[in-house]
Amino acid sequence: MAATKRRSTNTRVRRNPKRDRKIVRNIARAPNAFGVPASNPLMVPTRWVKFIFALFLVPVCAILSQTFFTVFARATVTQRLWAGEEFWFFSLGALLWLIAFLGLPRPIVLYVFGHELTHALWVLLMGGRVSRFRVGRDGGHVVTNKNNFWIALAPYFFPLYSVLAIATYGVLGLFVNVQPYGRLLYAVIGATWAFHFTFTCWMIPKNQTDLSDQGTFFSLVVIYLMNLLLLSVMLVLASPEISFADFGADLLTNLGNFAQWVADLLNRR
Repeated sequence: MAATKRRSTNTRVRRNPKRDRKIVRNIARAPNAFGVPASNPLMVPTRWVKFIFALFLVPVCAILSQTFFTVFARATVTQRLWAGEEFWFFSLGALLWLIAFLGLPRPIVLYVFGHELTHALWVLLMGGRVSRFRVGRDGGHVVTNKNNFWIALAPYFFPLYSVLAIATYGVLGLFVNVQPYGRLLYAVIGATWAFHFTFTCWMIPKNQTDLSDQGTFFSLVVIYLMNLLLLSVMLVLASPEISFADFGADLLTNLGNFAQWVADLLNRR
């Protein structure tokens, strides 16, 4: 009898060890024509594959990190990025949220709602279906017929509230003149991105099943890389003196330097 496979992605602020369990049933293979059980093919656990893939992503993270900080330093020092109103209002929004996060009660339900909504949106983007959506102060989950590492890790690199702020600004711009509120948009993006960053850093050490199910090392590498890509895009968009072509040229230069370093290292042996 065919059964529909359903997967629940959980966000737990307070974890109950009796609830987050996975039941695995063993099904014996039928014997072949000679009465001998069929031999199992060589199976490589998915976690091992993801771990090896994450190892290859570590140099990519290092090269992208070097490129980002090099471009950021050049934009800040020589191109006076810090003098632009985009930088100041973004920083103001981020600073205000940081003060609120450290000094006021944290809006757990707001975060959990955004976390689970991000899961649901990425399920729909991947062609899946959401059959249940639950949010509470103690955590939340969505039940869906589709799951992969993009869906599981999306809330940790996709700043939903920042995207909603930009989308709202764009839609309103179709009907009214929103140009005078551009500074407010920068502040809102700063606050919402800081909301995403602080809660992500706060939740990762809490043994989230989103990370452990995909392999913790693999999940952390993907989360770091995707967040760094997002920051790189934001840096290019915020700086009028930096283009994506400039950023790509620096990235290729650093990649070439890394390849040369690896070649020299191999030649010494």
